[in-house]
Amino acid sequence: MPTFLSSRKWARLGLLLVLVVLGIGLAIVEQRDASSPGPVPSDDAGEPDYYLEGVTMTRFNAQGIPHQTLKSPRLVHTPVDDVIRADSPTAKVRDEAGRKWDISGDKGSLGPQRDLLTLTGNAQLLQPEQGWRLDTDVLYYQSSDGHAWSDTEAVLRQHEQRVRGNRFDAWIDTDQARLSGDVRGHHPQPAEDES
Repeated sequence: MPTFLSSRKWARLGLLLVLVVLGIGLAIVEQRDASSPGPVPSDDAGEPDYYLEGVTMTRFNAQGIPHQTLKSPRLVHTPVDDVIRADSPTAKVRDEAGRKWDISGDKGSLGPQRDLLTLTGNAQLLQPEQGWRLDTDVLYYQSSDGHAWSDTEAVLRQHEQRVRGNRFDAWIDTDQARLSGDVRGHHPQPAEDES
């Protein structure tokens, strides 16, 4: 009576089948755990040619000193208009005197020459050393001339003082600022010493 397979061959075949099943199972688990990037963003400007996640962009001045940094969890570039769009961007800018300014918003975009930064939604310009803070809905920053402005209602604060207006302009390199259009302010009086 012939036997097709001996018990030793059955054991080897069984071990081979267990290894194959285990390999397939590990491959499936490996594919499921692989982190995939978020969905490809879409925009009225067309299909993006690239997007980056967890990005810090740094610009250097002519002397090689970093003077502008932009951080965002996600940047998208559209080639049709050559604009970079950012989610929750935060920018740090250094003026000619070496002071640091913080700029942030819900959304942002950098124009084709990378000179004009536009922030929308809860836009803010902050100069921590002097305690200045500007809150507005849309804020523009032109890095070539250090000009920040807003054509939407803006509130400028320094410590307990606040001033509100319809338009704001600041030239951070020359320490000039202007608030115009229905300007209203709140300037608390210092408490008088009783002697």
